[in-house]
Amino acid sequence: MPVAQNISHIRERIATACTRVGRRSEEITLVAITKTVSVPVIREAVKAGIHTFGENRVQEAAAKITGLGSEITWHLVGHLQTNKIKKALSLFSVIQSVDSLRLAQEIQRHAEAAKQTVRVFIEVNTSGESTKLGIEPKLAPELAKRVVEFPNLRLGGLMTIGALTTQTEIIRNCFQRLRELRDEIRKSNVPRVDLLELSMGMTDDFEIAIEEGSTMVRIGRAIFGERN
Repeated sequence: MPVAQNISHIRERIATACTRVGRRSEEITLVAITKTVSVPVIREAVKAGIHTFGENRVQEAAAKITGLGSEITWHLVGHLQTNKIKKALSLFSVIQSVDSLRLAQEIQRHAEAAKQTVRVFIEVNTSGESTKLGIEPKLAPELAKRVVEFPNLRLGGLMTIGALTTQTEIIRNCFQRLRELRDEIRKSNVPRVDLLELSMGMTDDFEIAIEEGSTMVRIGRAIFGERN
């Protein structure tokens, strides 16, 4: 199925999931994940109305981002190594994978040197799976308090990956936990956190995520097909 048709189908599914829980589809940002996807195919998605894209690796993103227009917003959704921060800041508007105070400190240092402000999300490991990155849920509120103290960082939201399972309730619990963390942080005395986004939900579970409050879904395979 062509990319444009895939995107149309995804938007229909987003709208249906929103209707089930009394939400509006306009509340959901669709981030197209372009891991292993070529520039011409990404251009098809742009023509179909997608303007927010995500990449997992700084190295792979560099060639793509320079080959596409400035009307696109790029999110880094994969692990960020400290030696790649400077390059990442030149490419991405949003870094969704901040999972430690040390990484936040290093991003702040580079952002200050570059005289730029960067929007960051805290990645939380809500599934408890050892194969996943992200800070422990109980530590996330404290990290949020520290992140907002950095003058060159703007805390945009929280991000998680649902559990790798076919059991819907286990996946749902992961997303519920992130929403609860967001609400906990909002109720604390942390400044500038009233509009925190929830980046949760991928190809296999984005409808569950929307039902649990996601404001941003990260879709790759359902748009671009299986990766090589």
